[in-house]
Amino acid sequence: MVLALTVCGIVVALVVAGLFLFGLRRRLIQRSGGTFDCSLRWGVAEKPDAGGKGWSYGVARYNGDRIEWYRVFSYAVRPRRVLERAQIEVAGRRLPEGEEELALLSDAVVLACVHRGTRLELAMSEDALTGFLAWLEAAPPGQRVNVA
Repeated sequence: MVLALTVCGIVVALVVAGLFLFGLRRRLIQRSGGTFDCSLRWGVAEKPDAGGKGWSYGVARYNGDRIEWYRVFSYAVRPRRVLERAQIEVAGRRLPEGEEELALLSDAVVLACVHRGTRLELAMSEDALTGFLAWLEAAPPGQRVNVA
């Protein structure tokens, strides 16, 4: 009985510690400001599948001339993807279709992009989209920017 209570206590302590680390990691990512909720689908085909597959929920952070994208459900302190402003081309935008509506946040807009020849989609709120497009257009003089 004592062993069972000890094991249960250890399991509860590990779960609480894991949740605390998730929260701490999110705070560390957000401490410099310029973050927004952003789902990402990497390596999208020409005609994307509207089945809602391939989306990863994350947090994006502006850092100079790049966007650093972090997965929400990860303990990694480094970004999973880094998108350079000069390499991002916006191909279009659309509303979520089909099962994507269930996979993404309720107010999301899907932005189709190309980064270094790789097709990707970003899903974010209208406010975050406005900020993202303004950030792209605010590139220093001489940088090529393609915003659809």
